[in-house]
Amino acid sequence: MSKIVLIGGSAGAIKALRIILPTLPLDFPSAVLIVTHIGAHKSIVPDILGRCSKIPVRYAFDGEPIVPGRVLVAPPDEHLTVVMENGKAYVRLLHGPKENHCRPAIDPLFRSAASAFLENSIGVVLSGYLDDGTVGLQAIKACGGLAIVQDPIEAEALDMPASALEHVNVDRVLSANEIGPELIRLVAASEWSSGSRHENVMPGIPRWIDIENRMAGRDGDMEDLEQIGKPSSLTCPECAGALWEIGQTGPLRYRCHTGHAYTSTVLKALQLDSVEEAIWGAIRALHEQEQLFRKLCQRERQSGNAQSAAEYEAKMTQARAHSRALRDVVATRRLVVKDETS
Repeated sequence: MSKIVLIGGSAGAIKALRIILPTLPLDFPSAVLIVTHIGAHKSIVPDILGRCSKIPVRYAFDGEPIVPGRVLVAPPDEHLTVVMENGKAYVRLLHGPKENHCRPAIDPLFRSAASAFLENSIGVVLSGYLDDGTVGLQAIKACGGLAIVQDPIEAEALDMPASALEHVNVDRVLSANEIGPELIRLVAASEWSSGSRHENVMPGIPRWIDIENRMAGRDGDMEDLEQIGKPSSLTCPECAGALWEIGQTGPLRYRCHTGHAYTSTVLKALQLDSVEEAIWGAIRALHEQEQLFRKLCQRERQSGNAQSAAEYEAKMTQARAHSRALRDVVATRRLVVKDETS
């Protein structure tokens, strides 16, 4: 079986890809599948990469065979995954639940390719924020493949490479200039040269990988989740369903029974955003309340009802004070978050 190269990145990844792809020859004997965090927006990523790549670059389409000498990019708002049928690999595009608040996400690609190609998969995590790709690299390693990470020192956004290094037994830490030549060498090699390749590799496909692949394809259920995690007291930011805490080693992760998945880092960021949105909503409501009390106060004064006017004025002052206090809460939270991430 030929090998497969899987590349995932976010902020700063396009810059790295424009360095990596030109080094791969036209007869590169492997398919290259790429996920970047483009969301649901129209993207020109294939055009940008195609201008610098010797290998043809385009969006993947559902059901196409995966063959050497192609660079396939995840299209907007679709997870790019791999399936193996009768010994042949195919693209499967899924408009399934978001993972790490992304669609396309990196983990579904890495995880599905690890199941299909086992030790013939090579995963590469490039520059990006938060930690999508870390668990996908764990899956690749668990199935016998190789993990490469862009050196965080040179990455524009070091979060994703740093997370991978913290939680995965990474085989190579390379600069963008070094990744392409190393991929050429590894794809051509008959055997991996990493002495640690077989550490912690389970026979067959680990159960958690199979279950999470099915969850991504909307084929899983609560009984599946109970095999790999335990119910938590938290709720899913996407669908408000219960979240299960996933039980394997770090990073700490959560999944809901509809399939949404989050690392604790992503979940924390979403919760912070949700709380701030709620506070701004309260500030808006207090502003509107202040305006209403002001008009009622003016109306009572014009009618000669001094006592009622004074009561409305007090309420107006209280609403203003509360909105200012909430603004201070938002400002304080921003300083705390900035300190935590600096």
